Amino acid sequence: MATKKLPPRSKVKVADTWDLGSLFASDDDWEAAFTKWQKQIKKYESFRGTLGDGPDALAKLLKFDSTFDQEGERLGTYAFLKTAEDTSNSTYQRMVGRYTNAASQAGQAASYIRPEILALSAAKLKQYLGSKELAHYKLMLERLVRFKPHTLTDNEEKLLAMQTEMAGAANQAFRQLTDADMKFGDLENEKGETIELGHSSFSAFLNSPKREVRKKAFHQYYSEFVDHQNTLAATLSGSIQRDVYYARARNFPSAREASLFADNVPVAVYDSLIDAVHSKLPAVHKYLDVRRRKMKLKDIHHYDTYVPILSELNVTHTWDQAVKKVVESLEPLGDEYCRVLADGLSKARWCDRYPNKGKRSGAFSSGSFAGAPYILMNYQPDVLNHVFTLTHEAGHSMHSYYSSKHQSYEYYNYTIFVAEVASTFNEELLGKYLLDRAKSDKEKAYLVNRAIDDIRGTIIRQTMFAEFEKITHQLAESGEPLTLECLKTEYHKLLAMYFGPDFTLDPELDLECLRIPHFYSAFYVYKYATGMSAAIALSKRVLEGGKPELDAYLSFLKGGCSKYPLDLLRDAGVDMEKPEPVRTALEHFESLVDQLDELL
Repeated sequence: MATKKLPPRSKVKVADTWDLGSLFASDDDWEAAFTKWQKQIKKYESFRGTLGDGPDALAKLLKFDSTFDQEGERLGTYAFLKTAEDTSNSTYQRMVGRYTNAASQAGQAASYIRPEILALSAAKLKQYLGSKELAHYKLMLERLVRFKPHTLTDNEEKLLAMQTEMAGAANQAFRQLTDADMKFGDLENEKGETIELGHSSFSAFLNSPKREVRKKAFHQYYSEFVDHQNTLAATLSGSIQRDVYYARARNFPSAREASLFADNVPVAVYDSLIDAVHSKLPAVHKYLDVRRRKMKLKDIHHYDTYVPILSELNVTHTWDQAVKKVVESLEPLGDEYCRVLADGLSKARWCDRYPNKGKRSGAFSSGSFAGAPYILMNYQPDVLNHVFTLTHEAGHSMHSYYSSKHQSYEYYNYTIFVAEVASTFNEELLGKYLLDRAKSDKEKAYLVNRAIDDIRGTIIRQTMFAEFEKITHQLAESGEPLTLECLKTEYHKLLAMYFGPDFTLDPELDLECLRIPHFYSAFYVYKYATGMSAAIALSKRVLEGGKPELDAYLSFLKGGCSKYPLDLLRDAGVDMEKPEPVRTALEHFESLVDQLDELL
């Protein structure tokens, strides 16, 4: 049988590709705009030293900076998307390289702006914030002024800036060791094929229906971490010590508070998430036992928790059928939402649909202020999860569509804290739509199991990671050395708590904490858990409510970053400073576990 090969980009049907005309009509147009934009960089110097001359002087600089930045976003987005079409295309690689270099030059040229504003006296800053010339930029400036107590003298800031590369050494060492130097060998899958074991294939092996394959992959993979555990403990400890150092240098009470400061999120939100998940861990333990029983296992190990209990449903959705189901499932969001999205996924060609040779893998949404909110897919009609991926990315894109339509450039770009809410909201609606129309108990069980594993992977697992980050940083801040044994001991306690007394913990699993890349960007993963919790609570609120609840959610999509994340969500109908949204999500998880137990 001939091997099916991916088509080159030049052979892909135009109708199946995105139309980047909302950014630039052609590469030549991009070139002309790039040349003009690059010449503007030198204008930054003309504003240096003038920002204390009065509100009008600062307003002129901010207007120039905003216009320059907006054009830069348009140029960068086009270059990035062209490269994603075919990562081997040297023309677009060079385009991205030239843009990145120019953007770096612009960043250096504009680097004086923040310290020059923050050097102004309190009286002058108050005068500026009350002036009509700066009214449009007031929120921007208020957010900047919040950092004044955490901004150091020019020389001290220069010293911190000089440490940037050194500060990344622990992460760099971790990446080089785990991505380049560590070798995991080869392994035979359930089909008898010999495949190289690595980070990406490890996930595929854990999804094998053959338990012996999963077990062997687990132990073979982690044996390499055992061999490098002391080095990995040292790199993780170094990364945590870096966080503590920078928090102290900038006068924050803790590394966690330093990280949450920009979003104006109190640590109580973080702690409330952990407490809420703790209260519902019995439901997680029950699900793991349901999984063990339905898989007919005597005992359950970590390598048994990823493979689907039921095999993939034998269903096919053409692109048009997938779009139709996605749009129909989103009808509770109103006519405008559905009409705009349906047009975007068809005639307006927001989406690059299918795989081609050299195309970037996976899926993403790339919204910008000037252009359409584009989506990259590698859609396969026989994979149901790809329909969920489509509605997920469509959620991001419609969030970008509404925020850019209703906010100015300065306030349209929503933060990471709320980014996953709109996408997960859409998945919730699609899941309910498909479940309501399921034709068999097997189909229902598959969809319920999928929803359970989504919550377990996003809310439960990420909260465990967040708790580990909290504990290890607190230990470092109290002067406790983060030795290998310390890290393993603390992680084992969490594994025992989250997986329960009837779960078999292989000793190697204590080393999982040494392989998670997110731990090198601490206090980030909790946002996955809060985002999904908010999405579940909001979808329930919209589905059970009326026009006021829908309008509140749509206002959230239109809000961009015009308010802090917690305020945007509170206006939409969920207060993340209270435990109710997370509890609502976990009560939903409990009910799904009961449904699955009955269906199987």
